[in-house]
This record gives sequence, structure tokens and C-alpha cells, in this order.
Amino acid sequence: MHPTSSTTVTAPPTLHLVCGKIASGKSTLTSRLAQAPHTVRVSEDSLLAQLYPGQIASLADYAACAARLRAAIAPLCLQMLQAGVSVVLDFPANTPASRAWMRELFQQAGAPHVLHFLDVADDECKARLRQRNASGLHPYSTSDAQFDDITRHFVPPDAAEGFHVVRTAA
Repeated sequence: MHPTSSTTVTAPPTLHLVCGKIASGKSTLTSRLAQAPHTVRVSEDSLLAQLYPGQIASLADYAACAARLRAAIAPLCLQMLQAGVSVVLDFPANTPASRAWMRELFQQAGAPHVLHFLDVADDECKARLRQRNASGLHPYSTSDAQFDDITRHFVPPDAAEGFHVVRTAA
């Protein structure tokens, strides 16, 4: 006799995180990851542009608005993970402090995680950034000087932080 029901193995809900400089390909990767079944993408750039139109003119403005956004979406991300939905967090995991916040999410949810590290050279990121700015499709336009200012704060993930890192070099 053959069993009449089939068993399907599904992956546990996972929190996907991205680390990489501006225009390294984080949003492109998160869009691709979000195509998996039972997966939702949450985009910082999109939400900030909708919630704070014209209000982010400096790094300090970004930091303040991003902190409020993180506080607001954290419970929603936890609920999705606990409900069996994978979450692709299109937020830059570019500093130990931002990664600590993300660690709290997957630890509280009891969910596995993957930190996707896009290791792309500054020159390549700047070339992509110029193309992105020219396209007008991104909610924010960033100059080379702003790229340099923001990149000064970038800290690649360290093994001591304890993340499951998948590194992609370009």
C-alpha cells in the first residue's frame, strides 16, 4: 500500500538581513529573496520615503527617523516570524548597533537568520549609485560625498558577533 498523503518539508521561518554599502545590491538581493513562498520583504527606504517625505536631509535626520521606524516595525516582524512567515529585512545591517537590534528580533522570535554580506568595492558602489541616481527610480538620491560620509560608519560583520553570514563578493 502507498500512503495517500504526501509530506512536504518546509523551511522554518527565517529572518534575512543584509549588510553592504550604499548601492552594493542590498535591495536587489532582498527583492529576489522575497520571491520565496511565505516570505515578506520590509524595505526601510520605501517606508521612510512614505512616512517622512522631504524630512530626511541629513544623516542625523535619517538616524532619528530610522530609529522610530525600527521601533514601529519590530513587533510586526516578530509576529510574522512567529506566524511562520519569513521576513526579508531590507534595512542596512552595517554597524554593530544595527545588527544588535536585528539579533534581538530573531532571538525573540526563536527563528533562524541569515546575514547576507554584499562585499562590494567603493568604486563599484559609486558607479552603481550614479546609475541609480540617473534612473530616478530610487526614493533617495545620494551624492559621492554623502556616500563617503555614510560609508565612514560602515563596519563589516565580525565572526565574534555570532551571525550566520553568507558573503557575496562582486
